[in-house]
Amino acid sequence: MEHDPALSSLGKLETLLASIGEGQEIAVAVSGGVDSLTLAAAAHALLGGRVGMYHARSPAVPFDATARVEAMAAARGWRLELFDAGEFGRAEYLANPVDRCFHCKSSLYGAMRARSTAQLVSGTNLDDLGEYRPGLRAAGEHGVRHPYVEIGADKQTVRAMARVLGLGSVAELPAAPCLASRIETGIGIDAATLALVHASERLVGAAVEARTVRCRVRAAGVVLELDAASLDAIGPQRRAELAGEVGSLFARAGLARTVSFAPYRNGSAFLVGAHERA
Repeated sequence: MEHDPALSSLGKLETLLASIGEGQEIAVAVSGGVDSLTLAAAAHALLGGRVGMYHARSPAVPFDATARVEAMAAARGWRLELFDAGEFGRAEYLANPVDRCFHCKSSLYGAMRARSTAQLVSGTNLDDLGEYRPGLRAAGEHGVRHPYVEIGADKQTVRAMARVLGLGSVAELPAAPCLASRIETGIGIDAATLALVHASERLVGAAVEARTVRCRVRAAGVVLELDAASLDAIGPQRRAELAGEVGSLFARAGLARTVSFAPYRNGSAFLVGAHERA
């Protein structure tokens, strides 16, 4: 068992967290996904009351993610603070520019810093560094540390550590970025549209038991993206029925949109030039 790479990685993480927490507290940004929940569980198991968990409630955060954080905090005795990071009060965020994530994370880390003098840490893993992530710039400006990156842990390693920690279904959670990521760059962010996006994803996900569902709001209409296996499993008639149901959701809210299906592509609503990816 001592050669299990998951145990080895968890040992490295605990050593790092012990070093970070020596003589000070740690504040973990907990979004409700596998990365942040695993980091929170490891930090609390090691450092106990010297770790504070911070979860931002927002129209861009699915309510089931918030419920998951609250349930784990209650079950494991975490010191949890729920708060509004205030990104919906920032015009730069609402305009949904290519660096929207910078404004979101600036709000998040600024709000955490206003509540705690502890060392801020995030669940960013090694895989995240291969993408254009303007939120990392905000993290740098607020002195946030990324323990997984420091020990060289990727997403697969994080999932393995979650299993070792006994986090159950958390280890298998699919990726679930914020709901604002479904809105095409340049289309303004508003709470009502995000609620429709979430409702649409829950409707389609329940109907076809898909592992991945994204409801993309584009200038040309609404696009329902499904993982390849789920998309292949539904025929034209069922697609038309689901498109009609989603279209009705938007129409009842006064947002008539054409609805179509497409294969899932990571971050496909995010329009960024090659020079910005570099």
